[in-house]
Amino acid sequence: MTEQDQPISQEVLNALLSRRNDFLSFVEKRVGSRATAEDILQSAFVRSIQRGGGIRDDESALAWFYRMLRNAVIDHYRRDASAARAMEAFAREMQGAETPAPDLKDEICRCVSRVLTELKPEYREALEVVDIGEASPGELATRAGISANNATVRVHRARQALQKQVTLTCGACAEHGCLDCYCKTGAY
Repeated sequence: MTEQDQPISQEVLNALLSRRNDFLSFVEKRVGSRATAEDILQSAFVRSIQRGGGIRDDESALAWFYRMLRNAVIDHYRRDASAARAMEAFAREMQGAETPAPDLKDEICRCVSRVLTELKPEYREALEVVDIGEASPGELATRAGISANNATVRVHRARQALQKQVTLTCGACAEHGCLDCYCKTGAY
């Protein structure tokens, strides 16, 4: 184990904790939210406790911790940008989606319902809530206790898994979109 992987000394930790309000102000000015700043600062303190063993004096500890906070703020904005890109991709996906006519919707290959039971439970729930129930990914996030970004990703992955499973189960029927489906799992 390297010296940096050692826990931080109590003296250095006390020096950092005594500047907590300064650190909080520093982060809050950069993220614009006190709650987000608190979260970032808390995570930085945890990382510093775990990896600050190489720091021996207060002066270098402060510079090191500010550098850690700057990196944490950058990571925060990267995560936000990633979430925004996922939401934009989902919106584009939804714009291109066609809603079948009500009478056709009832006749879509019944094997899809059977295939849904073969998916992971969280994927099945995502498709049942968003695609079948026509709820938003935000509603799925609330029901599943996950973030909106995670819900969007889950719906996307669930659709991919469903497509693979339908292709495996239905073969040519899945590729050509026929409505008179006789799948490998049995005739309907």
